[in-house]
Formats: sequence, structure tokens, C-alpha cells
Amino acid sequence: MANLDELLPSAVEIRKQSALKEAEKADEHMRHMAAADAEKQALVEELTKPWGIPEEEKIKRASAIIQRAVRNGLHEVQVYRFPNAVLTDRGRAINQMEEGWEKTLTGGPKDIYQFWKEHLQPRGYKIAYQIIDFPGGVPGDIGITLSW
Repeated sequence: MANLDELLPSAVEIRKQSALKEAEKADEHMRHMAAADAEKQALVEELTKPWGIPEEEKIKRASAIIQRAVRNGLHEVQVYRFPNAVLTDRGRAINQMEEGWEKTLTGGPKDIYQFWKEHLQPRGYKIAYQIIDFPGGVPGDIGITLSW
């Protein structure tokens, strides 16, 4: 017969093994969280940079979005959604509807605003930047809606 201690280790030994397994799981979880945080930070950094899309391409994309919405009987369309971390104030000015909120824009969201200001506003289009979710009660993602 096998050794009794091997077959039935003490409760203290079992608790040690269990604690080691839990620590391994916690370490793995922390590694995943750190990797996700790093990925999110890299995405935010990328989103704060101007897109560098040629003007002609922007016009083609805007036209395609608008025409698709019109074919579906819509009078407005959400054209972009982005995390509040892309804004210099994390969305506070937009949430408070402060004058000059557009100065908080960076990267792609700023490019969209400038495109609207130059090409679409003169043609009667409206644009709205608004907080579209409030995780934990604080401003979250921002949506950009174009209407006509």
C-alpha cells in the first residue's frame, strides 16, 4: 500500500497547494490586465494622432456614409465612437456643453470636426459630440453624430 501521507496529505499541506494555485491564477490575471492596459494606452496614443487621410478620400468616405444613411431613411448617423481619454479633459467640456469644447479634441475626432467645419457645415449639416455612456457614473465613450 502506498504511503498514507502521499494519499492523504495534511490539511495544512492542501491549503498551501491551494494558496499556490490561487497565487498563480492571480499572477496570470494581473499579467492579462497589464497587457490589456498597455494595449488600451497604445490605442489612445494612436487615436490622439491626426489620421493623415487625403482630403479627397475624406470626401468619398463622408459621401458613402451619408448616402447609405439616406438610403436607409435616416436623418442622422453616428460616424465615430471613441474613448474619452482621447480628449484633453476626458470629456468634461462636452458633458457640460461648454463653449469652446472643440478645443479639447485631438487626433481623429479633431480631424472629423475640422472636416465638418470646412466641408459639411457650409452645406447645412450639423454635428454633435456627446457622451454616450457613463460607466460608474463618469463620462465614458463619446459619439459623433452627423445630421441633416
